[in-house]
Amino acid sequence: MKIAFVGKGGSGKTTLSSLFIRHLAAVGAPVVAVDADINQHLGAALGLDEKEAAELPAMGERLRLIKDYLRGSNPRIASAETMIKTTPPGEGSRLLRVQEDNPVYGACAHRVELDDGAVRLMVTGPFTDADLGVACYHSKTGAVELCLNHLVDSRDEYVVVDMTAGSDSFASGMFTRFDITFLVAEPTRKGVSVYRQYKEYARDFGIILKVVGNKVQGQDDIDFLRAEVGDDLLVTIGHSDWVRSMEKGRPPRFEFLEDANRRSLRVLQVAADATYELRDWERYSRQMVHFHLKNATSWGNERTGVDLAAQIDPGFVLNEGLAAVV
Repeated sequence: MKIAFVGKGGSGKTTLSSLFIRHLAAVGAPVVAVDADINQHLGAALGLDEKEAAELPAMGERLRLIKDYLRGSNPRIASAETMIKTTPPGEGSRLLRVQEDNPVYGACAHRVELDDGAVRLMVTGPFTDADLGVACYHSKTGAVELCLNHLVDSRDEYVVVDMTAGSDSFASGMFTRFDITFLVAEPTRKGVSVYRQYKEYARDFGIILKVVGNKVQGQDDIDFLRAEVGDDLLVTIGHSDWVRSMEKGRPPRFEFLEDANRRSLRVLQVAADATYELRDWERYSRQMVHFHLKNATSWGNERTGVDLAAQIDPGFVLNEGLAAVV
């Protein structure tokens, strides 16, 4: 399952995505975790110290390797230079699978040991001084979008992405790459404003959007969120001494997370698992093509000097039955 955590800055989405990743690892599920936020804090939330987190290999700095691997022998893609963030796979492309070893994971993934298991962590890399004034953060997240476009995941496998804050993910087609999107909202007007934006933007794309109320202190907060987001409110998270200790860099073992919050994480997993039966690989592939054509005409053709529409393989549908290309 491909799962996104979104929300306004400061809502707690990185904290909640890290708790969900820990929960999945604790139940023995294979997990690839991706930090796609401009503020790179997921590694620290998973227990890495500052030095380890700073030394994580950045996907954005290994984009050439990612492109060369994914294009494989696809005759429609002449070179890595002609691949853009939305380039879809076709016959001959290499696909990624959650539990395999491949050069992309070898270059970009870091194994993080948790209390009850381990996960692969990938990071886009931080926005650096060299980027200021000459690049936008979507140049970093393009590597994530390419990987998601070429990813074939199965039931009981999880890719969890901590997304950019606010509605920034709508600057590309990446928001359509997920089976479910969890929007973390505080019980305030500002807290639910991003929900309204997301709901409006995602309306025509079949996005499954569920709200996770965070920093909830009582029934009045729950009533407020229910009035604002209706049935999209899935579950709420209250105060956590465990999280407070984690934020100080001294987390107890995950088994000591409060029972109520552990139950909430199980609700998230059940909701994610339920979307498996709703998967529509044909729609997923059509959406890849839709956003690739939009990006091609708006900037990609001019940037690469080729007609990127020619990269589309009209008979190709991404699905779990595809054989691996070596």
